[in-house]
Amino acid sequence: QAIRSALAGRAHPRPSAPRRSIAAMALLQAVRAARILPPLARPQAAVACRLISSPALLQGAAQPAARPANAARVGLEPLGKRHAGVSVLGCAIAMVAVGGCAQGIGQLFAALVVGMARNPSMKEDLFTYTLIGMGFLEFLAIVVILIAGLLLYSE
Repeated sequence: QAIRSALAGRAHPRPSAPRRSIAAMALLQAVRAARILPPLARPQAAVACRLISSPALLQGAAQPAARPANAARVGLEPLGKRHAGVSVLGCAIAMVAVGGCAQGIGQLFAALVVGMARNPSMKEDLFTYTLIGMGFLEFLAIVVILIAGLLLYSE
């Protein structure tokens, strides 16, 4: 249909971006809920993935158990205990590398001062090289901070 509409000169009708993002979010939430459920609550993998798979694949699967009386409250319960201490420790260990970047910047500028004292005519070139090196160190520090944040907020 997309080829026919392109040949006819008409644009292919696409679903709006909010509708696609809502559908993708619902799919990801369903996968997350299926992953969080304990193994005893899901009798078979096919039943747990019934929102994703086609009904033709589920014909031979066992029927899901009857819903409990408090089934309306299932989504309102907390997802589980989060062990934040391990995440904080991982983040703190990763942040040690930011101190290494700061030390590298200090050594870089110390070498700039020594180089300018030995050969003042090379001042512009040495400063250019120092700024290039500082750019690399700042990039490394930003990457380390991003990884530390990923460690902090991971489960």
